[in-house]
Amino acid sequence: MATKGNPGDNKSKSSLPSLLIVAALCCFFYVLGVWQRSGFGKGDSIALEITKKAEDCGILPNLEYETHHGNQSTSFDDPKQDVKEIEPCGEQYIDYTPCHDQMRAMTFPRENMNYRERHCPPDEEKLHCLIPAPKGYVTPFSWPKSRDYVPFANAPHKSLTVEKAVQNWVQYEGNVFRFPGGGTQFPNGADAYIDQLASVIPIENGTVRTALDTGCGVASWGAYLFKKNVLTMSFAPRDSHEAQVQFALERGVPAVIGVLGTIKLPYPSRAFDMAHCSRCLIPWGANDGLYMTEVDRVLRPGGYWVLSGPPINWRVNYQAWQRPKEELEEEQRKIEEMAELLCWEKKHEKGEIAIWRKRVNNEYCRERDSRVTLCVSSNAANVWYKKMEACVTPYPETTNSDEVAGGGLKPFPDRLNTVPPRIASGSVPGLSVDSFKEDNKLWKKHVNSYKRVNKILDSGRYRNIMDMNAGLGSFAAALESPKLWVMNVVPTIAEQDTLGVVYERGLIGIYHDWCEAFSTYPRTYDLIHANRVFSLYKDKCSAEDILLEMDRILRPEGAVILRDHVDVLTQVKRIATGMRWNIKMVDHEDGPLIPEKVLFAVRKYWVVGDNNSTV
Repeated sequence: MATKGNPGDNKSKSSLPSLLIVAALCCFFYVLGVWQRSGFGKGDSIALEITKKAEDCGILPNLEYETHHGNQSTSFDDPKQDVKEIEPCGEQYIDYTPCHDQMRAMTFPRENMNYRERHCPPDEEKLHCLIPAPKGYVTPFSWPKSRDYVPFANAPHKSLTVEKAVQNWVQYEGNVFRFPGGGTQFPNGADAYIDQLASVIPIENGTVRTALDTGCGVASWGAYLFKKNVLTMSFAPRDSHEAQVQFALERGVPAVIGVLGTIKLPYPSRAFDMAHCSRCLIPWGANDGLYMTEVDRVLRPGGYWVLSGPPINWRVNYQAWQRPKEELEEEQRKIEEMAELLCWEKKHEKGEIAIWRKRVNNEYCRERDSRVTLCVSSNAANVWYKKMEACVTPYPETTNSDEVAGGGLKPFPDRLNTVPPRIASGSVPGLSVDSFKEDNKLWKKHVNSYKRVNKILDSGRYRNIMDMNAGLGSFAAALESPKLWVMNVVPTIAEQDTLGVVYERGLIGIYHDWCEAFSTYPRTYDLIHANRVFSLYKDKCSAEDILLEMDRILRPEGAVILRDHVDVLTQVKRIATGMRWNIKMVDHEDGPLIPEKVLFAVRKYWVVGDNNSTV
């Protein structure tokens, strides 16, 4: 009698040929891929096409980017992976700013605002927990509504509504703060004030693209300059005006915690087309004009400096300002004298507004050179934690009186993709016109691949974006849109100093060391991008510390895109899995054979008091 065979035996035998075929195909495509990348043979285009068709295999479709304000999540990680769960911090740390901590600040000298500068905790005092969001936290309004309204729950601080009530800064209405667009020096609104400036400064035509607002308050000047396509870097200290920079970022306006004190501003020389102080309380005439000298350093040749409020027009206003007229007169005399030494041309003074223009080159300043000390530095770009110097930054050399020192810039948006003068002149070692163009092309390709995974990348969902290792700013250039702005960070340990190039493209950014906390409040960025940051800092500081800082400044349901070597990202993924992030790692857009991978993540929504597990 015939016996019935085991169905499993037949199944194994029938599947064997299929397995052999799959194995053979895998080997074939592997060899073909290596061949294609070797640069030999006539099959390169074929292999590249195969690689392109394979690239979608590495993309996992179910990572959610839409906001829900809930805690629904799915773990996409290997359950066997050893994951350390990182606990939430206490409620007292909701607005924690590690390098601008109020208690630590009070232990430093008050002279020249030293105590308001960066003072970071030593390693043994760093927090190793997740900063919680306040109860009721919601996703900010989309731009441009966010310019005028901020949910109260996101920054529950009412002090400014009382202190600045008559100055029209901010008003509390129900469950939102409303920002009428007023300011101490523009009670009729920022639009009217900017129109006054535009009668003297070419704000309308793209000539002025980058601006610096010193002592910015809630950054209404920068907020309304977006209408003119002007991108403003605003800064103010963390002081008794508890949440001014936090409000600025909640509104969708670029801002950092900062002050003109004893150290140089974290920006390159010749960066800004315009600088501005509207009753910013900075003593411009003090310390032999040191602060004006620092503004001169970061101002482009041909750039403008606007000063409104005391001491301008002191003869009319000294009683209203409740200050002795002799004191105000002396203050303005020192400012005028320093402006002359800096070779600035006074263009306008009317009412309480004065405007100076920096000369376009040194041809007009030969006489002043004998009256000032010119800075001499082997590394003028090295400004991180460097003391301000009582010297004037020299102009780059020119060949005639009409030439703009350092190179002229096209109006924006043309300057965005035009070769920047610092690259065209060979001022940045290791960079050329060709490498700039290739970088631009590469990042357009990268960003297009990002959009296939995160389909709402340029929808307006992400307003405040940070690039932690910006390079030439090509990631930001590829994303350029009125719906968003990018804080381009150039690490202080980067091989090349490219921040000046970023500014010449009409973008903004800052120097920073990622071994320390960034000068911002928690929950101030919607999306963080980091290209090879963890490889860069591999032997410098802890990957966990960098990830915790990213988590601190990322909004609930904010997104992360990390690009790095697969071995590095594998370690990063292991840490991040314990941080209440949903994570996916995908192949490089050129296929699985490339060792560089991309990690996409979304920070889960949770608020103080939520005890749900991170894993």
